[in-house]
Amino acid sequence: MKNIKNIFTALILTITLTACSSSDDTPEEIIDPVANLNLVDVIEDDLYQIELYSATDQLYVGYNELTMRIKNKNSEDYVENASVNWTPVMHMTEMQHSCPKSQITETEISSVFKGFIVFQMPGNIEEYWSLKVDFEINGEAYSITQNINVVNNEDEYRVVNVFKGNDESKYVLAMVPSELNVSINDFGAVLYKMENMMTFSIVENYTIAIDPRMPGMDNHSSPNNENLTFNAKSKLYNGKLSLTMTGYWKVNLKVLNPNNEIIKGEEITDENKASSIYFDLSI
Repeated sequence: MKNIKNIFTALILTITLTACSSSDDTPEEIIDPVANLNLVDVIEDDLYQIELYSATDQLYVGYNELTMRIKNKNSEDYVENASVNWTPVMHMTEMQHSCPKSQITETEISSVFKGFIVFQMPGNIEEYWSLKVDFEINGEAYSITQNINVVNNEDEYRVVNVFKGNDESKYVLAMVPSELNVSINDFGAVLYKMENMMTFSIVENYTIAIDPRMPGMDNHSSPNNENLTFNAKSKLYNGKLSLTMTGYWKVNLKVLNPNNEIIKGEEITDENKASSIYFDLSI
């Protein structure tokens, strides 16, 4: 009986140790922070390689949310806890200008950075965009500049409006991409004021009124839309867009200042079928 007890105790101990050993030996799951994104461009010099990722397949006119990683080409390691800034520049035949952009922020993964850029126009052979990335690692500053390719979306739909308002200021208004369906959809945009050719400031506390219409269906509208208002935390304008059927929609826009004065855009009437500023989309 004693021998049986000893054998039983040894068996339990063996199972316990085996279980602990198996648990300790289980490798931690490695999460790829860019697994569901596309590498849209690489900017590099002899020392560093800057990788730009997007949910889209390339850089497009309009709002581009980008994920960035900086690789040390000698060690093959990704740089962590860096201070990063960027400057996009459009090189035209007679002038240069920048565009609205966010600050670059570090994500919960210290080697991954995020931000967005709003390109107002596509590039071509003679007129092109460049992107300058400045970054600091352990107190040492680096800078890399390289040309980038920016194209129109396939349908050449309007997703960004550049206009002079009734207040004589110049603005850039861009739609934030989102998945849209026949339903009441979350809908967003960003609004910037052009201070000079290289500087754009966020416009706060305006209202972006929306009036979606189907030009191919007697210009009918839809119910339960909500105008876009400013979100102080995200710095975006958010509202609700009601789409009642599939097809082509024109989202007519009006921009109003905090005094409810129209800065740009017109009412839709039987005589006036569209506003001078709008977004195109198709579902």
